[in-house]
Amino acid sequence: MRGYFGIGVEKISKPHNLGNLMRSAHAFGASFFFTLDAAFKPRQVRQADTSDAAQHLPLYVWDSLAEMQLPRGCRLVGVELTDAAVELPSFRHPQAAAYVLGPERGSLSPELQDRCDFLVKIPTKFCVNVGIAGALVMYDRTLSMGRFAPRPAKPGAPAEMAEHVHGGPRLRRKQAG
Repeated sequence: MRGYFGIGVEKISKPHNLGNLMRSAHAFGASFFFTLDAAFKPRQVRQADTSDAAQHLPLYVWDSLAEMQLPRGCRLVGVELTDAAVELPSFRHPQAAAYVLGPERGSLSPELQDRCDFLVKIPTKFCVNVGIAGALVMYDRTLSMGRFAPRPAKPGAPAEMAEHVHGGPRLRRKQAG
């Protein structure tokens, strides 16, 4: 899979939710994890993060949105259940992205929503747990950006994945001729 991604949360208050999300980020191959304005104790987070993700991927802890520094070219994608957001199955993930989720009992702050390049929503009737929401976003990214065999027409095992064939060069400028 090309590119990279990070995932984080704003104003998270439950250390087990943070640990769960960090473990999922590690499992899905995130490049980094971050928190914005969070309150948690590292020992409590480790109880839910059984993969010890903080030892395997960078954890950035920012006290405010003003402190947040993403890599150059990294697009910020807010995950929020709002009418203005694109439904996740219809969203084309950026090659370099940082996904940010809101707190357990709230929404992304208006300031953070304004800073986002994109807003996406999981097509559910109501908000789901932040750990589940993050895992769904990372799974969707994996499905849409990975190289997997197409789904079969009938229920059951997938079809074999076809070999990639390289075509001829593509000229971007019209040749004078």
